[in-house]
Amino acid sequence: MTPVTVAAILGWCILLSFFALSAGLFLLGVDRKFAAHMQARIGPPIRQPFIDVAKLLQKENVVPANAIPWLFSLAPIIALASSIVVLFYLPVGSIFPVLGTYGDLVLVMYLLTVPALAMVAGGFASGSPYATVGAQREMVTMIAYEFPLAIVVVGVAWRLGAAGLAAPFTLGTMAANPIWTLVGPLGLIGALLLLLVLAFVTPAELSRIPFDTQEAETELAGGLLVEYSGRNLAMFYLAQGVKTLVLSAVIVAIFFPWNLSAFIAMSPWIALPADLLFFLVKAILVMFFAVTLVRVGMARFRINQVVSIYWIYLSVIGIAGLLLLMADASIPVLAGVGI
Repeated sequence: MTPVTVAAILGWCILLSFFALSAGLFLLGVDRKFAAHMQARIGPPIRQPFIDVAKLLQKENVVPANAIPWLFSLAPIIALASSIVVLFYLPVGSIFPVLGTYGDLVLVMYLLTVPALAMVAGGFASGSPYATVGAQREMVTMIAYEFPLAIVVVGVAWRLGAAGLAAPFTLGTMAANPIWTLVGPLGLIGALLLLLVLAFVTPAELSRIPFDTQEAETELAGGLLVEYSGRNLAMFYLAQGVKTLVLSAVIVAIFFPWNLSAFIAMSPWIALPADLLFFLVKAILVMFFAVTLVRVGMARFRINQVVSIYWIYLSVIGIAGLLLLMADASIPVLAGVGI
């Protein structure tokens, strides 16, 4: 790469980092506002997450006496940095993935586990029995939802590959070729099933109700984060907001990749902010249905129920969606041979 290209990539990465932090906190504020109105409460203002982070950044970091100090303090940095890096591989509005030529959806899937692993490491390093139990539950939850998540990734990419598209695992290909335009009636049902599975993976990835067994305030007094305070807790909070944006962006890129500028003619200077605003609207809607509505309408599951839901029910739904996509792709082939 030329120095100009490297400088352009770094510039876009810096801009996306600021966007990820601000938009992530904004989504957390919108989530809390939606949840409050659904529970007949006024709720905090949308800017409340920004206020919380500003206050935490001014607080002192307290490291437990029996903790592993370097790992305890490094975990929130890794969680925040890895959450931001994932966004560099995702299309944001009409902005093509900054690092899209260096990774695909498989890499994104693995990068999404890094923030959770950082929280696990921080929980074990804190020396708290509550955090240790929370870390164990987080690992079990990760193992549970990885399989249905992999089914969704493989299913969508396989259908794009069956349609003759090159690089079916890249998010740029998925954004340019929405799966809804490639499937028939059977494939439509299969894609809806995969969307349902991915929507239910999202709250577990974010440790939100009903899959927040690793935090469970009434049982573990906060679980993984019980010993964190000050700047370290602020970084975990920021990582939560960024990851909310990232997971919404993943669902948008796979299933709702359309941009406003594709339907309305506008100049490039207007198209970029318009598509970015349209992307935020889609991210808010995805977050509402996948996170807010679920956590308001359901109670927390036990850890054994979490495993059963993902390994049995959602895995079966995902496999059914994959089989429907395969059947949909084979229909033109069967018609061509006269069957």
